[in-house]
Amino acid sequence: MQKVKLIYLKNQMLVANTFANLIGVLVVTTLMESIQEATAKGILETPVSHWIRVLFDPFAFFFVTVMTLLYEKPMRRYLNALFAHTTISQELKLKARRRLLNEPFVLIALDFSMWLLAAIVWSANHLVHDSAIQLVHDSLYGNLTMGLITVTVAFFMLEHILQKRLAPHFFPGGGLSAIPNTLRIRIRTRLLALLFACNLIPLISTILILNRIVGSQYEPALALEKLQTAIGINVLIFIGVGICLTILVSRNLSVPFRDIIQTLHRIKNGLFDKRVRVFSNDEIGYTADAINRMAKGLIEREKMRHSLDLAREVQQNLLPKKNLTSNGFQIAGKSVYCDETGGDYYDFISIDDTAGQKIGVVIGDVCGHGIPAALLMATVRSSLRQRVSLPGSTARIISDVNRQLVQDVEDSGQFMTMFFLVLDTATRQLEWVRAGHDPAIVYDPGSGSFSELDGSGMALGVYGGWIYEDNKKTDLSKGQIIFLSTDGIWEARNQKGEMLGKAPILKTIRQNVSSDATQIVNAIFDTLDEFIGEMKLEDDITLVVIKM
Repeated sequence: MQKVKLIYLKNQMLVANTFANLIGVLVVTTLMESIQEATAKGILETPVSHWIRVLFDPFAFFFVTVMTLLYEKPMRRYLNALFAHTTISQELKLKARRRLLNEPFVLIALDFSMWLLAAIVWSANHLVHDSAIQLVHDSLYGNLTMGLITVTVAFFMLEHILQKRLAPHFFPGGGLSAIPNTLRIRIRTRLLALLFACNLIPLISTILILNRIVGSQYEPALALEKLQTAIGINVLIFIGVGICLTILVSRNLSVPFRDIIQTLHRIKNGLFDKRVRVFSNDEIGYTADAINRMAKGLIEREKMRHSLDLAREVQQNLLPKKNLTSNGFQIAGKSVYCDETGGDYYDFISIDDTAGQKIGVVIGDVCGHGIPAALLMATVRSSLRQRVSLPGSTARIISDVNRQLVQDVEDSGQFMTMFFLVLDTATRQLEWVRAGHDPAIVYDPGSGSFSELDGSGMALGVYGGWIYEDNKKTDLSKGQIIFLSTDGIWEARNQKGEMLGKAPILKTIRQNVSSDATQIVNAIFDTLDEFIGEMKLEDDITLVVIKM
């Protein structure tokens, strides 16, 4: 069965082309016989005319067949290897594909050359036998006209076979438009060829019939009879040809478009499994390839989105699950990322001390955002939590974390700012280390003033030998608010390109001094949302509020 299918595939183009030319020969013969003048019959019965009639058609058939077989040699080798399941070299694959795409053009060129030769040979034969100039013209233009209609029919037949039968074997994954050095016919040109074949050629043929009848020696009654017969046959032939061409062209256009529409409909519904079958290298083929690439890209995008959603879920789980309340202290925080994941970080860490009343509050900002920043943030969180469980001052803890981070990000250019604060809820004392981060802001409702928890320190991951310094504050009083944030909130921009700055945030803190820490955080984000409107965040934003 496979052998029969192979033979069928290898010879389809040859058989279709032969069939189209046989139709052309039949049409020419039928039209000529219907209007043949008696005076011309003698000429047609001469020895030269006899041998032309006997030998020319077999010669034309043999010549076109041999040239077709030579041209198809790489294609036939490709099909043999494909059905034998043997390795096909890239050179043979490319050559066979190029030959296939160019074959309709090559075959119609061969066909028309034979029709042109027939027109020249018969016209010359009539000239040699001193035929009327009318017969010479009719022979020349008649053969050329039928040659045009024949090659038009042949082209659309060959194109149909190429697209529906051979292309799936040569181009299982599409990509016809990507093959270099190939001829292609645009949709507009294809429709113009259909118009020419269905309208202009029948008109030319009718004019030739009228011209031959008018220039003949027939009696009026016989001439009218000949004219009616010839035009009737002409009409029937070209109606049949027109119907066949219209069916072929409409199928070659409608089937791919229907496939494209169905695929786009599935993509619109979130289904990316279907691919457009690509059978041509014209605009339709290019569009189909583009849609297939788009669908593949959407699949990869969906996989990436799923991975990012998972990464975001994991990162959110690394942040505190809830806000804290301890010995009258309220601690609340919130992170918003401009991408699915980010490099901003905050944490509340219970520090193991003898009294069990110390809480570590940390906020950090990794350079950049997205997946790389998220990975570095997770690394620092793990390192800090592990180090906090061991003895050592606040400065020593951050120094050790920095030294480890420098080893991890060496030569990567990544770094991270951090503000690490240790709150003793029993003694109401505060220790902190500032590692390149914005200072924390302290609001005292008693005096109505703001101050900063400043200090010197380099960002983490820059220099492993840096020794950080402890900073302390002992005059904390009830109602004071400590505000920590990343720089994303100060630098947020509205539609006019203006930055938010610190003033609106400080105003919000002052206005919400009687609210709890969670409410203050929400109020600050409301201020931010009102300012930026529909603008997308350009950086991650993280806030932490401590209220005493």
